[in-house]
Amino acid sequence: MEEAQQKFSNSKEVIAYLADKFPNCFSLKGDAKPLKIGIFQELASRLEEDERVSKTLLRSTLRHYTNSWRYLYSIKEGAYRVDLDGNQDAQIEKEHAEHARQQLDESKEKAAQQRKAQNNGASQKQNNRQKEKTSTTSSPAKRNVEGKKGTKFKSSRPTKTPPPKLTENDLHAGTEVTVKLGKAPMHAVITEVAKDGIHVQLDSGMVVKVTSETLRLASSKRS
Repeated sequence: MEEAQQKFSNSKEVIAYLADKFPNCFSLKGDAKPLKIGIFQELASRLEEDERVSKTLLRSTLRHYTNSWRYLYSIKEGAYRVDLDGNQDAQIEKEHAEHARQQLDESKEKAAQQRKAQNNGASQKQNNRQKEKTSTTSSPAKRNVEGKKGTKFKSSRPTKTPPPKLTENDLHAGTEVTVKLGKAPMHAVITEVAKDGIHVQLDSGMVVKVTSETLRLASSKRS
C-alpha cells in the first residue's frame, strides 16, 4: 500500500508539478505559452483526484504564473492559446495583448525604481561612513585639546526612521511592501495571505512565502 503523498505548501511547488505533469502547457524556463481562457476549470477537473493541491492554492498558483514577466511576454496579438495538452485554442485578442503589455511595463518600471532607490541608499551609506571615518581620524593634537575640554566625538551618521511594520489592515492582496531577503530590502506585492505564511511577488516575477516580520510598508504606501 502506497503512503499518502504530502500536500503542496506553496505555488513554487505547484508550478513545478504542473510543468512536469503538463509539459506541453506549463514550463519553468524559456518561452511560456499563453494559457487557454478558463484553464482553471480544466485543471481542477483533471486534478480532482489529486489531494496534494487544493483549489485555493491552484488558483493562486495560476495567478502567480500568469503575472510573471516571462508569461506576460508571451501574450501577443494573434498568438494561439493552448490547453493542458498543448493543443491550440483561441487566438489572443488585441485588447488582451495591450493589457499584458501594460502590466509588463508597470512591473518593469517598479523594478527600475526599486533598483535606483537601492543604489541611492548604498551611495548615501558610503558617504556617511566616509564622513564618520574622517571625523574620528582628526590630528592627535586636536584630539588632546578636545579631550582636555571634555569634548566627545559624535557620529555624523543621520538617524533614519525605519519603515513602519504592517498592521492587520495592511495584510491583504495588493499591498505594496518591501521584503528583507538579503542585505537590501526588495519591493514586492502581497498576492495571498495564508495560514502558513504570506505570499509576495517580487518585481522579477518570482513568488516567495515569508512571515509578516520580514515585511515593511513600501515608501509609496507611507506617503
